[in-house]
Amino acid sequence: MADTVDSDAIARNVETVFENIRRAAQRAGRPADSIRLVAVTKSVSVDRIRVAIAAGVSILGESRLQEAVPKQTAVGPRGDLAWHFIGRLQRRKVKAVVGRFQMIHSLDSVELAAEIDRRAGEAGLCQPVLLEVNIGGEPSKAGFLPSAVPDALAALDGMPHLSVRGLMAIPPPASEPEAARAYLRRVSELARSVARPGFRRIRMDHLSMGMSQDYEIAVEEGATMVRVGTAIFGVRPAPVAT
Repeated sequence: MADTVDSDAIARNVETVFENIRRAAQRAGRPADSIRLVAVTKSVSVDRIRVAIAAGVSILGESRLQEAVPKQTAVGPRGDLAWHFIGRLQRRKVKAVVGRFQMIHSLDSVELAAEIDRRAGEAGLCQPVLLEVNIGGEPSKAGFLPSAVPDALAALDGMPHLSVRGLMAIPPPASEPEAARAYLRRVSELARSVARPGFRRIRMDHLSMGMSQDYEIAVEEGATMVRVGTAIFGVRPAPVAT
């Protein structure tokens, strides 16, 4: 089935998200330009992505390598566009991800960090990453428990081809967006508590938290990156059973 692109709706949605970010930043006493919008493009066609870029989106977030590669090829290299990897990263796919994405949001183990460091070293680069925190302690989610973050950062600081730039977290699911606030606040507090001047390669510049349902609250609680998909592109179609 051909993809019907409502360019005006996508452009309006992007404008609305930017305006909501601006207002949330104002409520928190923060400059709006300190928050970056990551448009989540999982299951989104290239035509829709191009509309979002034209509307002002400059960071695209993909969670599947096999889906991202053809999109990157179709969109082509652009100096005004960055691609972030936001999904679960398997070690066997690290080689293909390193260097292809300007940021990896989902560093969830020291073992994965070592593989990224090794592959980045082979490629002659330093890969920016965010440490994924399981802020709700959910067994079904990956990521470091908050209590494990200080030791993890100490280990990662010794990896020369890895640059930890902050934390990423997803609060437990809830029916009301406001229920996420306490978890988002804990992420901000954690980032402040683990920031140490003695680190060589660890910086707490970024907090990637907040999605379509709670990104405004995330901005109020200190997010510097919000990952928004549905609020821009609409509800994704359900996968077809095979």
